[in-house]
Amino acid sequence: MPARRSARRTLAALVTGAAVAAGAWLAVAPAVAAPGDEPVPTAPGVHPGVQTRTDGAQCTSNFVFTDGVDTYLGQAAHCSGTGSPDQVDGCTAGSLPLGTPVEIAGASRPGTLAYNSWLAMQDAGESDPDACAYNDFALVRLDPADAAAVTAAVPFFGGPTGVDIDGTRPGQIVRSYGNSELRGGVTLLSPKIGTVVATRGGGWSHDVLTATPGIPGDSGSAFLSPDGTALGVLSTLQFAPVPASNGVSDLARMLDYARDHGAGELRLVTG
Repeated sequence: MPARRSARRTLAALVTGAAVAAGAWLAVAPAVAAPGDEPVPTAPGVHPGVQTRTDGAQCTSNFVFTDGVDTYLGQAAHCSGTGSPDQVDGCTAGSLPLGTPVEIAGASRPGTLAYNSWLAMQDAGESDPDACAYNDFALVRLDPADAAAVTAAVPFFGGPTGVDIDGTRPGQIVRSYGNSELRGGVTLLSPKIGTVVATRGGGWSHDVLTATPGIPGDSGSAFLSPDGTALGVLSTLQFAPVPASNGVSDLARMLDYARDHGAGELRLVTG
């Protein structure tokens, strides 16, 4: 769901009207911080929720990570995809190589694509269909000049307080912060709150409904559980079984896979 190179104009034409309607929905059901908490102000510079551009494809970053040496910003693996928007099987879809520069809003210098789950699965000969379908995670290494000043808190909602390892259940509240360029810089539409509809792929993915729904350009954005833990990464816009729902790839599973396939001692930086 990035504003992809091959389909950017088409996606913009299709989604603009939907975004306007979703804005009216947000006015009825605005995003709110956790009970008793004040909304967290958006920090300047690099932080979860800033826009990233990989060879022109715009996405939204999710969380901050470190391996004890370098600092990384998370995005969806498909943000560096080279195929059409419907090519979402990470075990067969094309991707730009590691080392590709990534522009990061608020950063003084480009980051570098350092890990991509699609490339990792293809290198490993992955055959698990659930992993192939839902493992959608990438890491952008920050330049040291920007890593020193990065902020790990998710705008508006705060957190993450850790990684959600318990999964979800239908009806559970989720929170997210998208930053698609299709919203034209209207930050009122960036915070989203919603509920889990279902879990699929043996726990690899969670279907969610939020006001407003995630749109192209929100890809990769962070999702938080009710306790502020990092649940997952926005991966897909779905038309069935629930129209306007989003698929959220499970972060705990994707981190475990990354650690087992070249990401070393990777850990989430809490906000």
